[in-house]
Amino acid sequence: MKKYYCTALLIVFALTSYGQKSPKTKVIAHRGAWKNTSQPQNSLGALNAAIKMGCFASECDIWMTADSVLVVNHDPHFYEMPIETTSYASLLKVKYPNGESIATLEQFLAVITKQKATRLVLDVKPSKISKERSIVTAQKSYAAVVAAKAKKIVDFILFDYDACLALEKLDSKANIAYLLGDRTPEQVEKDGLWGIDYNNKLFEKNGNWITDARQRKLTVNVWTVNEQAMAQSFIDQGVDYITTDEPEMVLKMVTPNK
Repeated sequence: MKKYYCTALLIVFALTSYGQKSPKTKVIAHRGAWKNTSQPQNSLGALNAAIKMGCFASECDIWMTADSVLVVNHDPHFYEMPIETTSYASLLKVKYPNGESIATLEQFLAVITKQKATRLVLDVKPSKISKERSIVTAQKSYAAVVAAKAKKIVDFILFDYDACLALEKLDSKANIAYLLGDRTPEQVEKDGLWGIDYNNKLFEKNGNWITDARQRKLTVNVWTVNEQAMAQSFIDQGVDYITTDEPEMVLKMVTPNK
């Protein structure tokens, strides 16, 4: 009887433990996989390199041109041309060293929807012109994702909290995370967002935010982590995502046999 009792306990333990392991940290290529691939940041080449590498996601930065075209670039200027006051046709006159032109969000979505393994993270940049333009850029980005039938494979991250809330109002089920770091996990949860996506220094300064966010069922992403010791520290703390310029390094850390 005792033998059967012990066996039953083991079965119960196995069933209750199933699926309760700590989630494995996933790797997001910051501006694509560019640093060790000789591809320009935020280029289609960098996006394709991140997909080929097996990254969980590739992050890119979105601006709106003077004629309302959504383009992918980190800085507000593209080769000294201010994106928000320059036409898309004018931006096309300058090319990256690899021969590519500045990419549009539509082109990025066309690439990402041809496969299912790697997600696309849209960092919708806050406008230098006005708050209203920031919100419009976010709304147009969402509309482009819907038009491309890419909602299931795209996440949104934003520095402008009002733009976050505008997107959440459009679609409460969309994956929307806040970037700036001046909101506590409690506030982000209250406003119905998906997660926090903060710089590593903010998590080091606010030591309880990772635990607090996880208890509130918010996703936690940390950026930009390029050192092995720092990456290991955040992996040990159980963050959901690490955004990095060194995706090859962090991939090996979270998937040793890769």
